[in-house]
Amino acid sequence: MKLVLLVFRVLCLACLWPVTLLENRYPERKKNKDVYLGEHAKHKFRGRMDYKLKRKDSTKSLLIKTEQLLRIEDHDFAMRPGFGGSAIPVGIDVQVESIDSISEVNMDFTMTLYLRHYWKDERLAFPSTNNLSRTFDGRLVKKIWKPDVFFVHSKRSVIHDTTMENIMLRVYPDGNILYSVRITVTALCSMDFSRFPLDTQNCSLELESYAYNENDLMLYWKNGNDSLRTDEIALSQFFIEEFHPSHGLAMYSSTGWYNRLYINFILRRHIFFFMLQTYFPTMLMVVLSWVSFWIDRRAVPARVSLGITTVLTMSTIITGVSASMPQVSYVKAVDIYLWTSFLFVFLSVIEYAAVNYFTTKEEMKKLKQLKIRDPELSEFDASQAMAYDGCFHDTDIELSTFPPMSDLNSDPCMTSLNSAVPDLPRIMGTRLRRRRSIRQSVNHIMSNSYKIDSYSRIFFPVTYMFFNIIYWSIYS
Repeated sequence: MKLVLLVFRVLCLACLWPVTLLENRYPERKKNKDVYLGEHAKHKFRGRMDYKLKRKDSTKSLLIKTEQLLRIEDHDFAMRPGFGGSAIPVGIDVQVESIDSISEVNMDFTMTLYLRHYWKDERLAFPSTNNLSRTFDGRLVKKIWKPDVFFVHSKRSVIHDTTMENIMLRVYPDGNILYSVRITVTALCSMDFSRFPLDTQNCSLELESYAYNENDLMLYWKNGNDSLRTDEIALSQFFIEEFHPSHGLAMYSSTGWYNRLYINFILRRHIFFFMLQTYFPTMLMVVLSWVSFWIDRRAVPARVSLGITTVLTMSTIITGVSASMPQVSYVKAVDIYLWTSFLFVFLSVIEYAAVNYFTTKEEMKKLKQLKIRDPELSEFDASQAMAYDGCFHDTDIELSTFPPMSDLNSDPCMTSLNSAVPDLPRIMGTRLRRRRSIRQSVNHIMSNSYKIDSYSRIFFPVTYMFFNIIYWSIYS
């Protein structure tokens, strides 16, 4: 009998030995099971907590413990808080980190900001003896309700995810929630370039709920004008004059009225860059075109090459400015300055064309007079009339021959005519000078083409200076 009992005990020990080995090898299974059962027991029996759960550190608990604490599985978070009642207020607080770029060609700007939402969801309230909040990352955000705020007129937006998604969720015991996210957004800015580059641009970033109209969700600035804060922002081409928030309503015919928040900022362009790149080179080209007025009118290659060089340089400047600007249908301030300067350069070339033409006519007239006075110069080579002019003169010009002045004096008819006219006495007194008409003045200038350069030396600089005074007084 004793032998049978001994054999029975050995068999029992042999059966229990594998179970003991498994418990010693995986001790955490039992511990996790106790934690889950203790948390379940706390929820089921309204406050009674297992002793092992009390001793466990809540900051090192599993995610399932947070879900049980916030009772996420007990509510439908696809519905907004207070569904069927009044609109839920959602406060907005924005901190602008930087304005990364402003593009005139695309008419947009890129901004990086911290967007914070404040609302209350009593479904997430939890008991707490020390009234401390709990902070979570983006993993829990996907399981609860949150406002569907989007950026109106945005082209691109991205939530930063290095090294993890830049999302923060903070839940307070009374159900108040802070939801913060770091976003970079590229949005449209309708710019007016009529005064470019002496312009000031008004841009705004607009926030609005996509699905909930004003009957379901009310957007507002959390702290009024203090809800918008900015870091120290420095831009290369602009100076930020003002940052201020505002609010309004947006109407959609199919869905109704929506609350809309505005982040407004005013940008004033720095003019110094464009003074160096556009205005100063343009002024120098215009002044350089005036140098031809002091060059001899017979030096054709020098004056023509100078005029063509300034014209081509002005064309290059205009093309470069147009390439960096959007193709707008109205005239910009820089266009007025560039094309007016181009007109001055072009007129300096036309001025020399007129001087060259009138000089040629003057030389041809002198050549005719020489042939009339001395018939022996009929074989004179006309190509030598303007040796320094570079102009070709036809040698086959037919000039009518007139008798020399000595033959006219020996003509009896002319002699009798001169004798018939008595010598008039000289009258002493004031000499009256007849005023020239406009046509006579033009003929006088044409016969004295060198005066055109003299007048141009004064007319062009004075006119261009007068244009600059008017231009900068209007646009500056």
